[in-house]
Amino acid sequence: MTIQDLHFDCIHFRGDMPCRPNKESGKVCDTCTEYQPISKRILIIKLGALGDVIRTTPLLERYRKEYPHCHITWITNYPEILPKDALDCIRSFTFSDVFIVTKQHFDIAVNLCKDEEAAMLLAECNAKQKFGFIWSEGHLSIANPESEHKLLTGLFDSYSKANTKSYVEEIFEICGFDYQQEPYSLNVDSKQMDHWSYLKESAQNKLVIGLNTGAGSRWPTRLWPEENWKQLIVALQNVGYAPLLLGGNDEHERNTLLKQETGAMYEGVFPLETFIAISAQCDVIVTAVSMTMHIALGLGKKMVLFNNIFNKHEFDVFGRGEIIEPETGCDCYYGAQCSRERICMKDISVNTVFAAIQRQIS
Repeated sequence: MTIQDLHFDCIHFRGDMPCRPNKESGKVCDTCTEYQPISKRILIIKLGALGDVIRTTPLLERYRKEYPHCHITWITNYPEILPKDALDCIRSFTFSDVFIVTKQHFDIAVNLCKDEEAAMLLAECNAKQKFGFIWSEGHLSIANPESEHKLLTGLFDSYSKANTKSYVEEIFEICGFDYQQEPYSLNVDSKQMDHWSYLKESAQNKLVIGLNTGAGSRWPTRLWPEENWKQLIVALQNVGYAPLLLGGNDEHERNTLLKQETGAMYEGVFPLETFIAISAQCDVIVTAVSMTMHIALGLGKKMVLFNNIFNKHEFDVFGRGEIIEPETGCDCYYGAQCSRERICMKDISVNTVFAAIQRQIS
């Protein structure tokens, strides 16, 4: 066999190492029965935030359906969250990976970030078709007309408040598709899942209710009062549920204190893969954090989501949860500081949240 016999256009071709058919059964290009030409080369640029990366993954199923045997590359700041079995190539937003991407050729390139660096990357890409947000004439612009709606809702509060489309609907529209409830897809570590399954035993087979008590440092207006969390924990324990506290570094002190005061389960702060495995042990997850919301949905969990400062239409809970908002409304649209004397999150009662959890369980 010579270099002329190599199938460089095969979906299995790796370039720097043996392909799967060769490793598994010793096949070589000139006689291989698994040769499959790539139908489309597709690039997805979605750098962050982490929750937004997760809720972009429904596109993978749709692209596979529309273009069987396509080759999909994704470049991101969060490669660890992406499903390895659903992608052909995962790249980080580093100099070397950006350099490689800009030297390749794609049939379709999509950028779903409005960040300057992402828009510039789409502008530099060699692609027959470009979708989403691009850098043009010294500013952010759109690569195709279908991207206009999403651009405008991010520029003007009045447009954003009037929007009734979910984020997933909008990105499918950008790519020229109608959204058909394609699911999220997560990278789940099976070893981590097996290890943390002992939490179910610790809960003595009670239903585990995950409580993500924070909202991240960026959005303090989304915080539910600590006293409310304490009351909710006690109410859940009184009816035989096992509360499990969730969070990151910002929530560690609060969660440690709540564990001491109530006896709720809390395991500490861990890397993302471990956080996913711990969250997977929950039967219902309560959160104000959209990242945890997207992880819960990716795991197929029932969920209760607090919302006040965002347009609730942005979130699609796939029929597996509900969104709770303050009865008094919220005056701080996408605001990091509350304009009221009494923050609106105090107007979400413990009884309201408890009832929502019960509805999800039933």
